Amino acid sequence: MSITADILAAWKGPRRFIRAKLADRPREATVLVLMMAACVLAFIARWPALARQAELDRRMAEAGGMAPDQIPSLQALMGINLFVLVFVLPLLLFAVAALSHLVARAFGGRGDHAAARLALVWAFLAAAPAMLFQGLLAGLAGPGLQLTLVGAAVALAFLWLWLSMLIEAES
Repeated sequence: MSITADILAAWKGPRRFIRAKLADRPREATVLVLMMAACVLAFIARWPALARQAELDRRMAEAGGMAPDQIPSLQALMGINLFVLVFVLPLLLFAVAALSHLVARAFGGRGDHAAARLALVWAFLAAAPAMLFQGLLAGLAGPGLQLTLVGAAVALAFLWLWLSMLIEAES
């Protein structure tokens, strides 16, 4: 099944979807590649907002008489975001998955660390299209009520997917 079909299936029925994925028992390398792919999509989702921020910073610097080398360039902003989202975020998410497994275990969960990681990875990957929309809105409309509402909806959608998948993974 393609990744896009998997994402649609995850939205249709997250518990049924993760049950099927757990039955396949993917290798850890596959889970890591899926996490990296989701993090790359999160990085791409930031591009419009970073471009907007760089342009606004450039205009403000020019209006304030600052030299262009005193403000971060778009390449610098993208480099920082690349490092954080593609190299640091996967480590943090795997730590969150381990912590969520320990919390679930305290409440009677019977899954394992691999199942908790898989649930988090697929929830994050399934939420990626919504993050891409949020990033596009951030670049076009900028900060405001619309972006706040979309950001809250994306966060709630991710939490719904993750908790649904985690409950199934721990049962």
